[in-house]
Amino acid sequence: MSVSIFYAILVTSLATFLSRFLGAISSEGIKETSKLFKWFNCLAYATLAALISRTIIFPVGVLVEATYFSRFLVVLFSLLIFFIFKKNYVYPTVFSAIFLSTISFF
Repeated sequence: MSVSIFYAILVTSLATFLSRFLGAISSEGIKETSKLFKWFNCLAYATLAALISRTIIFPVGVLVEATYFSRFLVVLFSLLIFFIFKKNYVYPTVFSAIFLSTISFF
């Protein structure tokens, strides 16, 4: 492993854990029903939605070989499974990997 990769991993890890540590310290004063907490919650969901949309519309790597239709189909079925299994993240995650690999195989 080259030194620059090690430094990159070290810096990103420190930034991640520092922000989590500061969040844990400052979260004591924030109520879950406050407007600030709701704003951060909306920001987190919007960021996640943007990343998922980017992955579906502009894929990189092996996902480029899958068609748009198959990617959208996997997302729709995964959302359906997510709501059927009472918002559990494990089932749609496993299903999406299996379903996309099966669709891409044929």
